[in-house]
Amino acid sequence: MSGNYSQYDPTYMFKEWIQKSGRAQTEFIKNFGSLMNNQSSQTFNPLEALKTMSDVTQNNQSTLVENMTNLQNRSMDVMFNLGQMLPSFLNWGAYKTSVGSGGRISIPEAERNALGLGEGDLVQVIILPIGKKSGKKEVKK
Repeated sequence: MSGNYSQYDPTYMFKEWIQKSGRAQTEFIKNFGSLMNNQSSQTFNPLEALKTMSDVTQNNQSTLVENMTNLQNRSMDVMFNLGQMLPSFLNWGAYKTSVGSGGRISIPEAERNALGLGEGDLVQVIILPIGKKSGKKEVKK
């Protein structure tokens, strides 16, 4: 039993790395050799290989440019849509209120004045519950 062994010992790690890389190189040479021995009557044509690589590169570049163009178009659409919505945001108000009897809610006077609202004006309400009443105490989040 050896109590001094450390898996993080640099000497041991280097030795293990050399052994693993030697095995990997041996495996590569063995596989490469079998590939070379099993070749059919086909011969390597460097001109054909270059043409194939050029075609693949051209297709990949075309796809890349097309994708970038689509991304730019979508980004411009989003910016245009946000620009059209911006004036609507300027007329919005947000405040907290509680639900009264019969489900009624009220808009505080300061918010009504800031938004220029008067009696009978039509408004849209979006409800986001933020807390529940429990007994006589309100539970806040």
